[in-house]
Parts: sequence; structure tokens; C-alpha cells
Amino acid sequence: MTINKTALTGAAGEHYIIFRLLELGHIAGLAPQGASNLDLIVTDIKGKRRVAIQVKTRLKKGSDNGWHMKVKHEKLIEKNLYYCFVDLPNEINKVPIIYIIPSKAVAKVISAAHKIWLSLPGKNGRPHKNTDMRRLLPDYSKTLKTDHPFIKEHSEGWLNKYKENWNILDL
Repeated sequence: MTINKTALTGAAGEHYIIFRLLELGHIAGLAPQGASNLDLIVTDIKGKRRVAIQVKTRLKKGSDNGWHMKVKHEKLIEKNLYYCFVDLPNEINKVPIIYIIPSKAVAKVISAAHKIWLSLPGKNGRPHKNTDMRRLLPDYSKTLKTDHPFIKEHSEGWLNKYKENWNILDL
């Protein structure tokens, strides 16, 4: 039997988020398998406020240090849907870092970044081909070499306001 390491990494991120939410006094659990737009269901202790969370986990950072997304995430905008981007450390005994971002903000960022990427020349000056893949990056200035205002707003440090900001869930 072959172990899918990507699936294990994703499960590790989901379970870590559940741990953190329970630690904060919320009720959290895995969504049923096959729930395509969410991984976790969370409520406050009284069951009055509920949110859904989609978890994106990375272990070994790619060359751009980003998380994989898809074109569907550009349109996945719901008031009570949030993403938890998990940055698992490569060393044992180090704590993962979590960025909690509303779905509307994620959709806006990945859509704008992709449009800019398409407008820039690719290898040997050729146009980029449109694909379903998107990336949420901690620093777009490293990969999108342009003076576009979006790049200035989303360069190194733009994710800091979301880092471990559990209050954004408003539970």
C-alpha cells in the first residue's frame, strides 16, 4: 500500500486546526468526506455562530513559498467561509503557523494575482497560458516583477494581519 504524503500533510493541517480551535474554546470537527468547499465545521460553545473552514497546508515550501489554489477559489465567496493556511515547520518541536483569511479576501487576491501573471511575459517573452492553478503567496513581489499597486500591497508582510488572528472568525 502506497501512502499519499500530500493527503497526510492535508490531514495533519486539518487536525492541527481542530486542536487550536478546541484549545480556544470552540467546537470543531471534520466536515463529512466529499464536502467539496469545506474541511471543518466550527461553532461557538453555545452553537449560535457557525463558520466553515477550508484548510490549505504546506510542509515543504515551493520556490515561491505559496499554497496551491484553483480557479474555483476565485468564486468561492461566502460570509461564513474562511481559509486556514497552515505552514508546517520542517523541524520537529517547532509550532506550525496559521493564517486565517476570509474567503472573500482570498478570492480577491488570487484573482488579481493571476490576472497580473497572465499580463506579464513568460519564458522567452511568450504569453503565459491560462490554467486552473492559482497560488496564494506570502510575497507576490518575488514572482510578479511589476510595479502594479497590487504587488506593493501584497509584498512581504501582507499576511501578517492574518497570522494567528483567530478573532477574525468572530466566534
